[in-house]
Amino acid sequence: MKPRLLILMVLAAVLAGCGKGPAADKAASKAEKPLLLAPADLYTVQSNALITGPSITGSVQPERRADLRAEVSAVVLQVLKENGEPVKRGDLIIRLDDTAIRENLTSAQSATGSASRADEQAERQYQRVKQLRASSLVSVQDLEDAEVRRNNAQSDLEAAKSRVAIARQQLQRTEIRAPFEGIVADRQVSAGDTVEIGRELVKVIDPTSMRFEGMVSADTIGDIRGGQTVVFRVHGYAQQEFSGHITRVNPAANVTTRQVEVLVAFSDPKQQPQLAGLYAEGRVETASTAALTMPASALVQDNTGSFAWRVQGAILRKVALDLGVRDARTGDYVLKRGLAAGDRLLLCTNGLTDALSPNDIASVLALRRRPADDCQRLIELAHVARAADDVTVVVADYRLSQ
Repeated sequence: MKPRLLILMVLAAVLAGCGKGPAADKAASKAEKPLLLAPADLYTVQSNALITGPSITGSVQPERRADLRAEVSAVVLQVLKENGEPVKRGDLIIRLDDTAIRENLTSAQSATGSASRADEQAERQYQRVKQLRASSLVSVQDLEDAEVRRNNAQSDLEAAKSRVAIARQQLQRTEIRAPFEGIVADRQVSAGDTVEIGRELVKVIDPTSMRFEGMVSADTIGDIRGGQTVVFRVHGYAQQEFSGHITRVNPAANVTTRQVEVLVAFSDPKQQPQLAGLYAEGRVETASTAALTMPASALVQDNTGSFAWRVQGAILRKVALDLGVRDARTGDYVLKRGLAAGDRLLLCTNGLTDALSPNDIASVLALRRRPADDCQRLIELAHVARAADDVTVVVADYRLSQ
């Protein structure tokens, strides 16, 4: 089992008054209460995998989605489904006025009947002329004229049948039905609206087919390939980290942004968000290495660099830290040098270090009591010294566990 770095940090903070006079200090002293620690005050830092790779941003979108548009010009008669309602394949969502289309269908059917009778008559006439020509009772011209009339009648009949088929198709298009099982989303019309051909009416999405549709810079597209792991967060699910894998990479970059679209499938479909359009951002894992990391809250930084307070016996030393890259996913820093297993750290704000000397702080920490007790004692001493700023103290035991 690999060693793991565990840091137990107990956070205690209190606001010290500044420039308010002895009366204010006395009132503040009376208002002090015993320090209570909650589980949220505890934070564990450990050795993590450092993920490197290009960033990816985009949104969560359903793979199965349909933008239903008007295919005929008509008035909306009924809207039977509202946003968020589930639908099954074939369910009626919107009904358009079909009065004019039904009249066209009736007219086309009547014209088809007339064309059919005319075709039958022209066929009989042609057969009679053909028999007469066999007996040389009519001329060749008469036979050709009868054949032309028959052909024209057949063409008229086919055209009439085509108009009937078109009218029936138009009639079907007045009923907007769900193309698959899903949920109604983004209804655009209401009863009484007049819609033209191409007008968007409603969307139907399949919430079980969500995927991350992200964009990556074209500068890093050479490192991207199908199957790579993507770790990302979705706005609205800030406490949850999602993972997935690349299913497809668009072969063409966006002409405006010069970014390339990447489609990412969720590793666990059961945990995918059920809302479409949520913003998401993360990183493609092109490389992963084990590294000792420290959170930004565990560092003290000034104009000379980054450091930490290390306690050795009764001596408090300011130790410079050599930091590596920062994990863009977690915000943690890679620790190269400066600390070793077994070191005890003091992490605090200048509200403490401005009020107490390093020797005063070291004398408290040298007792090696519980971190919570050390925090409380340091805060009390800062009050006595009349700290002029907020006092935040974090005492951490820095050690490796096997």
